[in-house]
Amino acid sequence: MADKFVNKVIYGGQTLIDLTGDTVKASDVLKNVKLHLPSGEPVIGTCEFDVDSSACTALIAEVLDTKTFAKGGKVLKGTMPNRGAVSGIISDRDAPYIIPPGYHDGSGTVTLDSASLRALVASNIRENIEILGITGTMSGSENMHPQSKTVTPSTVAQTIIPDSPNYNCLSQVVVQAITYSLIDNPAGGKTAIIAG
Repeated sequence: MADKFVNKVIYGGQTLIDLTGDTVKASDVLKNVKLHLPSGEPVIGTCEFDVDSSACTALIAEVLDTKTFAKGGKVLKGTMPNRGAVSGIISDRDAPYIIPPGYHDGSGTVTLDSASLRALVASNIRENIEILGITGTMSGSENMHPQSKTVTPSTVAQTIIPDSPNYNCLSQVVVQAITYSLIDNPAGGKTAIIAG
């Protein structure tokens, strides 16, 4: 019959062609390639390979340099380096660690240098000041060896310092009172004689 498609051919009792069990669809076959459906109807394939990449937005710098991808009908190769586990050291407060471009696997670390870590203890931080989660305990009087001194006033300037090496600071300086004495003078008054 002219309005039917042939999907099965039997000749001499032997099946030569049988499309009735096929499951192929036009979308399964590459675009512009002819096929026959299970009904025998001839059609043209519509498949754009496994994906239509015309709307893809990835850039080659965003894809690993060991991988390829499709975009705009072309197969492209990525240029992004695989850094893996990147680790860095901070040794200067004013010089931050610069993260290198590329893929990172998430297991890298950035830490203070060992000298800074050893110095970052409570006894090196002023009392009640917190730095990176460490609250200071330093009062400012650690390693002080104070000395108390008594000074006699003088008519010349005096510099009062602790006696080294036993003392490194002064706890107090006691300045003696200025003493004087009064004596009679020939004019009938008193003369004050100040010590020093």
